[in-house]
This record gives sequence, structure tokens and C-alpha cells, in this order.
Amino acid sequence: MIKHLHKCLVKLILKLKQTLDLGHKTLIIAFVVAVCVLILRYVGLLQSLELAALDQLFHLRPHEPFDPRITIVAIDEDSLKQIGSWPIPDGDMADLLEKIQADKPRAIGLDIYRDFPVKYGYEKLAAAYQSMPNLIGNQLLTNSQNGSVLPAQYLNEQQVGFSNILFDSDGKVRRSLLYWHIDQQLYESFALKLALLYLQSEGITPQKAANNSESLQLGKAVFTRFESNDGAYVRADAKGYQILSNFPKLGCHSSSPEFCGYRQVSINDVLENKVPKSWISDRIVLIGSTAPSIQDFVFIPHSSRLIGTAEPIPGIKLQAYFISELISAAIEGRPLLKVWSQTWECVWIFTWSYVGAVITWRIRYPIQSILSSLLSCLVLLLLTYWAFLHGWWIPIVPPLLAFSRSAIWITSHIAYMQDELKRSKEFLQQVINTIADPVFVKNEQYQWIVLNEAYCQLIGYPNTVLIEKSDYNFFPEHEVNVFRQQEHLVFQTQRSQENEEEFTDANGITHLIATKRSLHKDAAGNFFLVGVIRDMTQRKLMEEELKRTAAELSRSNNELKLKEDHLRYLADHDPLTGLTNRKFFTEKLQESLIWAQNNNLLLGLLFIDLDGFKQINDTLGHDIGDRLLVSIAQRLSNNLRCSDTVSRLGGDEFTIILRSIPNVEVAAKIAENILNSIIHPIVLEGRTTRISASIGISIYPMNSQDSKTLIRQADAAMYRAKHLGKNRYEFA
Repeated sequence: MIKHLHKCLVKLILKLKQTLDLGHKTLIIAFVVAVCVLILRYVGLLQSLELAALDQLFHLRPHEPFDPRITIVAIDEDSLKQIGSWPIPDGDMADLLEKIQADKPRAIGLDIYRDFPVKYGYEKLAAAYQSMPNLIGNQLLTNSQNGSVLPAQYLNEQQVGFSNILFDSDGKVRRSLLYWHIDQQLYESFALKLALLYLQSEGITPQKAANNSESLQLGKAVFTRFESNDGAYVRADAKGYQILSNFPKLGCHSSSPEFCGYRQVSINDVLENKVPKSWISDRIVLIGSTAPSIQDFVFIPHSSRLIGTAEPIPGIKLQAYFISELISAAIEGRPLLKVWSQTWECVWIFTWSYVGAVITWRIRYPIQSILSSLLSCLVLLLLTYWAFLHGWWIPIVPPLLAFSRSAIWITSHIAYMQDELKRSKEFLQQVINTIADPVFVKNEQYQWIVLNEAYCQLIGYPNTVLIEKSDYNFFPEHEVNVFRQQEHLVFQTQRSQENEEEFTDANGITHLIATKRSLHKDAAGNFFLVGVIRDMTQRKLMEEELKRTAAELSRSNNELKLKEDHLRYLADHDPLTGLTNRKFFTEKLQESLIWAQNNNLLLGLLFIDLDGFKQINDTLGHDIGDRLLVSIAQRLSNNLRCSDTVSRLGGDEFTIILRSIPNVEVAAKIAENILNSIIHPIVLEGRTTRISASIGISIYPMNSQDSKTLIRQADAAMYRAKHLGKNRYEFA
């Protein structure tokens, strides 16, 4: 299990190393391009392009339902002609406000600066102001008194909101200012004031967001504060509490197609009682100029066109957009426009830079590469458009630029590599043609790119047939699998490999070869696998012949050794009982005496003779006698230690050498066990036979230190035992 795990781990490391080696160029190029694009982005060179792309997203978004909650009372050119002056006199303005208030709107927004009396009716207008708590006027704020426009008199602070507009560098409005602190005093915008009045009836009031106490929450919406580098902006003015405006693209009213976005009526229509009460009741009524002569127009994202000039909108309609966005987000949860953090933006740009590099690197064919790049760009645009519909402003221009620059860089690098490849092939062809051995060169796709004449002659195919082809087109699959495994290992480890293989040539002849493969790289980083072949067919045949001869000699030697061992066994053992014979006994006794002398130990010699064996032999026959001797030999062997030696001297005489006995009592005990073992009945061919033995014992060095004397003394002790009644032992 551990070996298998180690093998898998080694394969994984090799595969990872190969992947890193192949992809390090694309990774480095993608990183460098991404860094350059990020520098351009944060310097601000891409801001105008990204804002233009954002405008197109606004322009392409689908229409949203007509918003009936806002009605615009427009001061158009016809109204100005009928009234006869600008600004509108206070008396006419008071009549207008009273007629609107009579239809009970939720809020009235007066987007006209009234910081001084105009002609007649000032007292009437002041009274109207004081009697309408749902009326919101406007003012223009600046950090200094110069350039500011004061609100109308008789309007309290709660009835005034600033109408300052934030313009981007291209003159368009894409942000909305909700709050502004000036001299420690908090001001609310004109749009926010009117939205809060409307939402108050819905039970919605401003709260601190649960996840961020510095963010404003209205109903279902949390308004994230704009920062100076959000989206495509670079060091933008982030004064006050700003938000990115997600301008709605409103459709037309189903019953009144002339009203698109918001219902719009003129002052004359209101003064002449031509406006239905339902258009004003419980709604926000905005009063402002739409007359071109007053020049109160601004550009927003919807103003842009792919073809043609941009179309501005009146300032009062811009306020309607701001109010509608706030109300829809609070009540309906309509998405607000959010942006990614700078970290995610960097990851997004690097990802597309890497995608551009990888696609161009892996798809080397021009048409397929162009189609893949166009498809990738389309995917990028669709992803950003889908995210925009869900309230996310994801950069378009930086990733597109990173994608294209990486693709161009990789394309240039591939062209350089191909040029170097051509030069390398020409050089290799010149070199290997001077080599006598068969030589081949393959690319990373395992295709032959350079071959010498010796290689073509070896496999039996011409050079023109083999170039740009692989082994699978010419060799059996099982042979190619071996080639491919070795070549894959060389590409993975980038180390030379030598291996013995076989292949079948064009004539069907199988060759045994030794191939050394090594990896080479040119200046452009192209890898080449160079293989040098030695034909080992004849040498292998000679080696096989030598192996067979050596095997025959080894078998003959083994047979001779077995015969020699058998002869040696016969020389040292009794052929009947398998015990050692007299020759082995004599040698063993001499060796045992030397060992006992060197180790200062006692040695016992037992001389055994069977009682009445001749009678059994004569009466029952020699065959029974022989079998009796075999049984006695087995019993003697079973009663001895491993260090003891039992031998048959001939006939019914046996000897036992007892090595390393501590005292003579041990010899007596062993002799007693032997007598008890022999005297047990023996069944031979259905007959029960009994026999006994007489044993003589001599002890070294007590009786003698000479082997012959010990034998003679043990023999004499054995005969004394027979004379004393047999079936007993006697010491010398």
C-alpha cells in the first residue's frame, strides 16, 4: 500500500512539474500583461473607455415597467410664452401649487430656485409654502458662500434639499449625492427628501445597515457609499455620501403611449384643470423646466447612442430618475449598482489575461485561434452584461485589453518559436546525417521531424513517408506503447533514458535494439527528443546461445554434485538402517574427544549389542531380522539429543557418542531409557517380537583419553552386562 502510494505521488509530482514547465511561459506573460493593464487602469487612462462601455450596458438593458408614482409638471416653451416671463411670477407659482395640493399628492418637489421674490403675489406664495408640509424646495450648496443659491423664504429646513449634480470627466451624470456635511451641518439631497416623504407612508424610514453601521438602509435596500476608485473611476471626487446610480430604462405607459418613463404634463394643463386627479393623487409631483431656452439639461448613460449624437435630458427628469431608483430599491428590492473590491478586480483582469495566453498557446492554428478568441470575448461581454442586470458593474475594457495583449504577445512568441524550430531542424538534419547509427528527432507531439538515412534504412521506409508522422502509423501497438512510455518519461523528467526494445520493420523482421533518448531545447524554448539506436539483434542471439550453454553446464554440474553427495552419503551411512557406519563413527569419536578436551567436558560412549538377535534371525528369517534392526535404529535415534551420534558397526552392534554430559548419571539415565525403549514389543508381519539389549559404557576422561581404549573398555563392559543376565548396562 505504501509503495503504491509512493508511486502515485511520484507520478503526480512529475505531472505537476511538466504542467508548470509547459505553462510557465503563459503564466509569466499573463502576469506581466495584467500588471501593465492594471497600471493603465489605476493611472486613469482607461477610465473614459470603461465609462463609455458602462453607458452601452445601460443602453442595451431591457425596458422596465412604466413608473406611475411620479408625475412631472413641465415648464415648457408654450407655458413660458403663455405666462410671458421667466422666472415665473410668484402669484402664478402659488396658483400652480394650490391646484396641485388640492389633488392630495404625497409630495411636491419644486426644482426651481426661488431665492428672491418675482413680480407680484409674493405673500400668496409664502402662505402656500407654509401651508404645504409635503412641499420640498431646492438649494445649491458650495463649500463657500460664493456660488451657492439659497432656498426660498418661508420654507423650513425640513422642506429644503440640495440639487447639486455630480458630473464625471466626460460631462455625464452617473452618481447621486444623498448627504453632504458642510461646516458640521448635515444636508439631504432634493431627491432623497422627496423619496423619504413617499416612503414614510409605506412605513419605511432611514436606518443604519445591519452589516455596516456607516451604510444607509431604506427598506430592502442597503446603499453602499461610493469610494474614489470604485468601478472605472480613478481618484474621483467622493465628497459626501454618494452612490452609483443604476438608472432605470423605463418603458411607455400601456394606456398612454405618449408617456414614456414618467407621466409629464405642462403648467398650462394644470392651471387649466386638464390633468386628471388620479395622475397627482398619492404621487410625487415634480415641478421643473423642460424648455430648451432655459438650458437645464444634463447627459446620463441613457443619452449615449452607438450611432448618432447623444441626447440630453431635462434636469427635472434626472431628479425623477434619482427618486425612482431610491423608491424602487427600498420597496421592491430593485438592484443597486455595486462594484468589486480592488482585489477581485485584479484577479478578474489576470484571469482574462491568462485565458488569452492559454487559448493562443494551445490553439496554434490561426483560424481556430481567432474564432476561440472571439468566442472568449463574447463570453466576457455576456458575463459582464448578465452581472450588470443583477446590479454588478464588472470591468470590461481592462480584461478585454489584457486578453487581447496576451493573445498578441503569445502569437508573436509562437511565430518566433516556429522560426527557431525551422532553423533547429535544418541544423539537426545536417548533424545527424554525419552519424552512422540510426538517429531520429521528435517534437513534443511525438512526431518525427528529422531522420537520418541510417534510421530510414533500418525500419524500411523513406524519409518523406515518415516525417510529421508518429510510430502508431508504422509499428505494432504493443511496440509503440513501449516507445511512448520511454519518451513520455524523458519529456517529464528532462533526463536521458536508455532502454532495450524491439520493433518490426517494413519487411516484418523483428529487431532487438538499444535506444538512448535525450531532451534538447533551442533558443526559443522548443523541446526536441533525440534518439540514437544500436541494433542488438545479432548480439542478443549470441547472448541467448551463451545463456543456453551456461544453463546446460550448470545442470550437468548439479547432477554431478548430487551423485557426489550420494556417494559420500553411502560411504558414511549404513544402507540398511540409515545410521552412520563404522567409518563415520571412528572419525566422529576422534573429533568429539578433541572437542571435549578443548572444552574440559565429559564424553560418554555406549556400546550396544542385541540379546538373542541370532535366534530371531535364524527362526524368522533375515528379512524379519533386517526390519527388526531398522525398528531398533529408529528407537535409538528417538532417545538421543541432537548433539549425540548413533552408529551401526555391523550385525546387531550399535554405538552411541554422548557429547557434553555433566556427569556419569546422565549416561546411566540415557542407557536406562534405551533399554526401556528396546524391550517394548515389536510387531513384524503380524507377529509380536520382543528383544532386549546389553550396554557397556565408558567415560572420557575417567576411563581413558584414547578412542581405541574407550571402545575396548565399552565393549568389555557390554559383555560383562550379558554375563550378568542381559537387558542391563555396565560401566567400564
